[in-house]
Amino acid sequence: MIDVIVAGGGPTGVMLASELRLHGVHALVLEKDAEPTRIVRSLGLHARSIEVMDQRGLLAQFLAHGKQYPVGGFFAGISKPQPDRLDTAHAYLLGIPQTITERLLTEHATELGVEIRRSCELVGLSQNEDAVTVELADGTQLRSRYLVGCDGGRSTVRKLLGVGFPGEPSRVDTLLGEVAMTAPPETVNAVVAEVRKTQLRFGAIPLGDGVYRIGAPAAGVAEDRTVPPTLDELKQQLRATAGTDFGVHSPRWLSRFGDATRQAERYRVGRVLLAGDAAHIHPPTGGQGLNLGIQDAFNLGWKMAAEVNGWAPEGLLDSYHTERHPVGADVLINTRAQMELLALEPGPQAVRRLVSELMDFEDVNRYLIEKITAIGVRYDFGEGHELLGRRLRDVGLERGRLYELMRGGRGLLLDQTGLLSVAGWADRVDHVVDASAELDVPAVLLRPDGHVAWVGDDQQDLLSQLPKWFGAAVS
Repeated sequence: MIDVIVAGGGPTGVMLASELRLHGVHALVLEKDAEPTRIVRSLGLHARSIEVMDQRGLLAQFLAHGKQYPVGGFFAGISKPQPDRLDTAHAYLLGIPQTITERLLTEHATELGVEIRRSCELVGLSQNEDAVTVELADGTQLRSRYLVGCDGGRSTVRKLLGVGFPGEPSRVDTLLGEVAMTAPPETVNAVVAEVRKTQLRFGAIPLGDGVYRIGAPAAGVAEDRTVPPTLDELKQQLRATAGTDFGVHSPRWLSRFGDATRQAERYRVGRVLLAGDAAHIHPPTGGQGLNLGIQDAFNLGWKMAAEVNGWAPEGLLDSYHTERHPVGADVLINTRAQMELLALEPGPQAVRRLVSELMDFEDVNRYLIEKITAIGVRYDFGEGHELLGRRLRDVGLERGRLYELMRGGRGLLLDQTGLLSVAGWADRVDHVVDASAELDVPAVLLRPDGHVAWVGDDQQDLLSQLPKWFGAAVS
């Protein structure tokens, strides 16, 4: 029997499968599409996702294919200088198309031994106390210990589970695509600059060789958003918004998206879980969608592996919903707020001006950037040190860097005292005795996802916390 079936071969699905394989779990990815998508909905990775790639030794590949940009202008497109003292070693946005992100993550998964089957559409599922049975479109049945739906906003897994997906329907539609233009660059730039004075959802980004990534408002273009737009529809919307269609032709791809905001009521039903867009959809403002899904997978992977491998403490797998559902809800709130600030009516524009003034205060600007980039996320681990529940940024050590020690996806005790021990948990937790001028605490216990589970210097106190995250000691 398969350990875990992952439905959906996008960035969330392959990231999750890779995390499982780090712990020896047999992960099978089922993807209904025969080929990787050419549609580029996401254009970058935020700081927390960049940290995730660094923690798993992937950052060099991503940096080689991306471009670094200053942090700022994320919140409703309100541009402010980058604040000082951001709590990350990666204070930049990495511009990289979703197609490349997906390719790099897929290559990583394949190297780890993840099995990916394309043209495999899941159409049915059932479960009991011991296993999940999935049915494919060709009639094939597969059994696994767990199933995770990473199959997008129209998730088949979520629908088959009957999990509620409450929220707000889409009110604002946008056309998106990559097209060639005959208009000269100076004309395109001038028109875009003028239109964006009043319409911030409009834009054209040059990709080279006369090709642009273009976005245009598309109110009422089609009742069925699942149907790809046509080139004629794009031309019509460009003329309506900008007064010209720029001579667009030869589209590489065209798509449409709305600003619906919905979240699954539950991320787990028995042996079936949801992650990424299957668990939440929201407007693209702030560029958080792909990042949120990758971070879901990073939270879930080690916990599910612990269940499969038999050492998970009670409630560990349920903590995925407990921790990630509030994070998803917060993204829904901030993206909806940003959409309001992009509206053209006098009321929203007045609020936008006020928010812009507030962002001149560096603490406000920093708070919003930490929210968008997810470096401000803190899980509720109860009362304790200010680091408790937060992920620890990469810090320099006397013998290297912290994130270099986390490549295997294990827990980590970073011990600056040299007096502590993880005897009994050495198969799950690495003990590193080293010092950092950047870390003003005696020792920290990190979960495999880099979040701080304990701070201190007392061995008995440490022994009281290790079982909460890493199960029973092995003699």
